[in-house]
Amino acid sequence: MTAPFDHAHTDDLMGFLAASPSPYHAVASAVERLEKSGFRRVEETAAWDGAPGGRYVRRGGALIAWFVPESAAPATGFRIIGAHTDSPNLRVKPVPDTGRAGWKQIAVEIYGGTLLNTWLDRDLGLSGRLTLRGGGSTLVNADRPLLRVPQLAVHLDRGVNDGLKLDRQQHMTPLWGLGAPREGELIEFLAAEAGVAPGDVLGFDLMAHSVEPPAYLGRDRELMAGPRLDNLLSVHAATAALIAAAAAGDLDHIPVLAAFDHEENGSTSDTGAQGPLLGRVLKRSVAARGGGYDDRARAFARSFCLSSDTGHAVHPNYPERHDPTHHPRAGGGPILKTNVNQRYATDGEGRAEFVAACERAGVPWQPFVSNNSVPCGTTIGPLTAARHGIATVDVGVAILSMHSARELCAAVDPFLLANAMAAFLRP
Repeated sequence: MTAPFDHAHTDDLMGFLAASPSPYHAVASAVERLEKSGFRRVEETAAWDGAPGGRYVRRGGALIAWFVPESAAPATGFRIIGAHTDSPNLRVKPVPDTGRAGWKQIAVEIYGGTLLNTWLDRDLGLSGRLTLRGGGSTLVNADRPLLRVPQLAVHLDRGVNDGLKLDRQQHMTPLWGLGAPREGELIEFLAAEAGVAPGDVLGFDLMAHSVEPPAYLGRDRELMAGPRLDNLLSVHAATAALIAAAAAGDLDHIPVLAAFDHEENGSTSDTGAQGPLLGRVLKRSVAARGGGYDDRARAFARSFCLSSDTGHAVHPNYPERHDPTHHPRAGGGPILKTNVNQRYATDGEGRAEFVAACERAGVPWQPFVSNNSVPCGTTIGPLTAARHGIATVDVGVAILSMHSARELCAAVDPFLLANAMAAFLRP
């Protein structure tokens, strides 16, 4: 049976969320935990050895980490947990400094399927990475109220409560000061925050984030609200599960964490699930242990992937939007996602694999399928399965307010998911 819930896992998740306002920070947060557990970084440009132990590759907002047990042979299979580090938000445009009517503003582009209204009248910070002259980059996190997207007063829009319509270009530009905009002002400010010279900043990948910290809700702290639950909740749980598997030892396979970027806009990048990063790492791992093409094919055939992403808990104010016979509830344990049109990769064999892991962990689970009249989203699961020919099952945690600047889940569910993942990595 799994250990009684004592909030420790969710406390740590809340710290992880607060420290990870961008995909680059999420990778850094996961790497910090991995290195404390003995994992070491390997460079993609270096030769790799096949020695036992934990190692990882990081590239931008993506992270691949794995643990090679003492008994690993060239054709040893992989047990992969896949997730993504990015979340819908407001991202800074290449020429950021703008404004009008005496207000300084920051030009932003909408990233992913953002719930736009949740970014209104909210105190926002800025985070991301600055790319420097001569190569390399540095993270920056101005985690204090800097920006705000002000909503039009009700006196100037009397019909707003009958339907709010936001133009992405006209209405979502945050303000951050008074006066006329000045070219280069934002980058000068963030360079100072990062402790580098503004003239050394040749590129940037920046985004807004809510500065309100994660928090427990409810009389009995049964709920947890925070930013980026989709999908840092899964990244955090998978990191914990990989560390636990490495510490336990006695494995007959190689456990892997694959945390991709750009899932929210289709995964088509060098750090996305449709890119070559995961496959390249797995193939090089086989080769480092002396394996060839046949060993690699056998290893992939013996492998299994668990794709973890958040899903929809039944909304009490909109129950008609959900399938009438599938009502996953907050606090009911991980959800097992199914879609016959391959928006999720789960089939009967995948279901059996995950249910068995939940049984070993003593964790309850819940089936999820969408209402036929409300098309569902998708995950990295079908992409990973199709690209690498590895059997895959889609799971996650049921939440409310998905793609909001602040999402909601049951406080116990991240803990239950992490336990199910740990059992999946030790079949």
